[in-house]
Amino acid sequence: MSMGIGGISAMIDQTSASAAGSKAGALQDKLGSNLANASEEELMSVCKEFEAYFVEQVLKEVEKTIPKEEEEDASMSQLKDYFKEEMIQNFSEQICEQQELGLAQQMYEQMKRNYNL
Repeated sequence: MSMGIGGISAMIDQTSASAAGSKAGALQDKLGSNLANASEEELMSVCKEFEAYFVEQVLKEVEKTIPKEEEEDASMSQLKDYFKEEMIQNFSEQICEQQELGLAQQMYEQMKRNYNL
C-alpha cells in the first residue's frame, strides 16, 4: 500500500487538528466540571493547565505576525506546521514551569474563594 504526498499531508493536517481539539476539549471538560469537591492540588493543576494553554494561544498569535517564505513546497510547509505546533506547546509548558506569570495563582485564589476551599 503506497501513500502519496497528498495523503501524507492530509494525515498530518488531521492529526494536528485532532490533537489541538482534544487538548482544548479536555481542558474545557475540566474547567466545566464541578470543582467544588476538588483538592487544592487538583485545582492548582487545572489552573496551571489553563495558564499553559493561554500562553500557547498567545505564542501562536505572535507567530502569525512573522512573514512566511513564498517559495515553499506545500507538503514541507504542512510538516513544518505540525512540528511548529509541537514546539509551541513545549515552549508554553516550559514558560509556565520556569516563569511565575501569576495567572494560574490568581485563578487558583479566585476559585478557592468561589468554592469556599
